[in-house]
Amino acid sequence: MIIYVGKDYQDVSRKAANIMSAQIIMKPNAVLGLATGSTPIGLYKQLIEWYNKGDLDFSQITSVNLDEYKGLSGDNDQSYRYFMNTNLFDHVNIDKNRTYVPNGLEEDSDKACADYNEIIRSVGGIDIQLLGIGGNGHIGFNEPGEAFEKETHCVDLTESTIKANARFFESMDEVPKQAYTMGIKNIMAAKKILLVATGSAKADALYKSLYGPITPNVPASILQLHQDVTVVADEDALSLIKEKGLL
Repeated sequence: MIIYVGKDYQDVSRKAANIMSAQIIMKPNAVLGLATGSTPIGLYKQLIEWYNKGDLDFSQITSVNLDEYKGLSGDNDQSYRYFMNTNLFDHVNIDKNRTYVPNGLEEDSDKACADYNEIIRSVGGIDIQLLGIGGNGHIGFNEPGEAFEKETHCVDLTESTIKANARFFESMDEVPKQAYTMGIKNIMAAKKILLVATGSAKADALYKSLYGPITPNVPASILQLHQDVTVVADEDALSLIKEKGLL
C-alpha cells in the first residue's frame, strides 16, 4: 500500500487525478471504476482541465460506477448518473453508451444486480477503482456488517448514511432508503484501487481501515488484502495514523 499526503483538498485532488490520468494515458481503453460524493469532485475537475488542454483522451474509456439510489431516474438531479454527467461526462469526450451506473429504476433487485455484475464482467473487469470512505468505514454503499463476499446487491441504507446524504435533498424523508451497490467482491477484483480521503471526520475510519483488524464491521479494512492500493489523503484524514507513528 502506498500513501500520499496532500496539503489540502486541492492538493489531494490533483495527486489523485495524476494517478487516474496515468492509467488513462497508459491504457487508453481502460475501464475506470468511478465514485460519487463530495470527495472526487476536485479530481474530476482536474481531469476536465487536463482534457481541455489536450492532455487526456476519453474516447475509448469505459466507466462503471459504484452505486445508484434505488428509485431514482438518471435525470433526477440527486441520482448518481446525473452527478457523473454534470461533474465529468458532459465535459469530456467519453462515449456515454460506455458509462455504466446501476439502473435505479429497475424494481426487481435481483435482476438489477445480476445485470450489473454481467456488465462488469462483459467489459473485462475494472482497471482502477476510485473510492471514497464513509465515516463508518463504508466503501460504495457497503455498510458495516455486510458480508465481504457479496457482489452487486441492494442495500438498506443505515440511518447515519441517510442523515449524511440528507443535505442534498429537500428533507430527510426524500432520501431514498435503498441503493444498488457494487459489493466488496467486485471492488476487490479491480486491478488497482485508489482511495481518497480528506478531513478529520475520516481520520478514525482511515486508521481502522488501513491498520485495524480486517472485519466486515469496517468494510474498507478488506483493502489491506488487496495487492495494489494507493491512498491519497490530507493531513487531517491521516492525523490518527501519524499520531500512532505509522506514517
